[in-house]
Amino acid sequence: MQTKPHTLEGWLRHCDQLHPRNIDMGLDRVAEVARRMALRFECPVITVAGTNGKGSTCAMLEAVALQAGYRTGVYTSPHLVHFEERCRVHGEIVSAADLVPHFEAVEAARIQNGNEVSLTYFEFTTLAILRLMSHALLDVAILEVGLGGRLDATNVIDTDCAIITSIDIDHTEFLGPDRESIGREKAGIMRTGRPAIVSDPMAPQSVVDHAREIGADFWSFGRDFNFSGDKQQWNWAGRGRRYAGLAYPSLRGANQLVNASGVLAAFEALRERLPVTAQAVRNGMAMVELPGRFQIVPGQPTLVLDVAHNPHSVAALTANLDAMGFFPTTHAVFGAMADKDLAPMLAKVGPLVDRWYFTDLPTPRAESAAVLQQKWNAVHMVAGGRRDVTSSLHADPLQALQAAVAAADPADRIVVFGSFYTVGGVLINGTPRLHAKHLGA
Repeated sequence: MQTKPHTLEGWLRHCDQLHPRNIDMGLDRVAEVARRMALRFECPVITVAGTNGKGSTCAMLEAVALQAGYRTGVYTSPHLVHFEERCRVHGEIVSAADLVPHFEAVEAARIQNGNEVSLTYFEFTTLAILRLMSHALLDVAILEVGLGGRLDATNVIDTDCAIITSIDIDHTEFLGPDRESIGREKAGIMRTGRPAIVSDPMAPQSVVDHAREIGADFWSFGRDFNFSGDKQQWNWAGRGRRYAGLAYPSLRGANQLVNASGVLAAFEALRERLPVTAQAVRNGMAMVELPGRFQIVPGQPTLVLDVAHNPHSVAALTANLDAMGFFPTTHAVFGAMADKDLAPMLAKVGPLVDRWYFTDLPTPRAESAAVLQQKWNAVHMVAGGRRDVTSSLHADPLQALQAAVAAADPADRIVVFGSFYTVGGVLINGTPRLHAKHLGA
């Protein structure tokens, strides 16, 4: 008989080793284990799905709810450095020791009475975190949907308010080849009679159709809520409420107003169960933090961290980098998964990058640094290859960053992007504070 793990690290290894083969990807297995655990939430649940903007949306929901005095629980994935980052209770990352009993409970339910249920790593770990949150006496639970929606493990919990952020092409092997297919999968988190907030200004028709088919309370960007703004402040209007003269969210990037608009629509839709004051909205939006989302780290040279890992998010990163102003040289540390649509990503940001530092990543899914370099060379040649752009290969993101720092002048900019693994790799010892070599130590 296998020895039961006693640490979080041991349980994560156990989950990783389960590796069910030819598994039915429906929710029946996950729902059965949840039923055995009597998993349920007594508080309002907000579920967030989409291709990009999910993490930012969850962080803003949490920040406003905390400022309103609510005890919040948040589940997001993946993590940057430590698994525990996936769950926060009342604004604090949970401890490894706090998670262990809930992994034990999932395993006990999974093998109950010898009637064993197969679970993937993601399903097992999600159930453990959901159980921890359900025991944490929360006022509101915020759940980020990992991949799709319809078949995602988080969808065993009925949501009180669904938010669907921007939808674009990603994970096509699971979700389908186009925005309509992907939208249909994401829309699976909606529930009959419950608010469904769609903050994508150009939502796929499949999302609209599904909301109508099931009778969700559909909130459409541009019809039920919208925003306006100038360089100093922005305004929001919903079905029954307006906010004027709001400071911009502390999360940087033009796309964050779209995410923030969906957040305010969700609070408006839930106002009877989860009222928030205008002051809580102002303070929450001003104080929200989320590592790795167009995160600009103070120092010289300037360091930008962004988990952008598909063409849509890299396009947003490129626009945000462009808006930062002039830098003599931009150095890019880039590592990415092999299943991503890499050519459009490289082509989009390529004109802004002067030196590439391609890196291997510690997962079998990753593309090698050497192949990334080949793909960049092909994109560069198609674009005419007129600029002199150098590139180098590195074993891990930290070594790539160190090479970029060694080559950079104080006025330059270093951008780290392409995957959670890439950004997490440079954060492994904490947030780097860069000091250009000739400024003196």
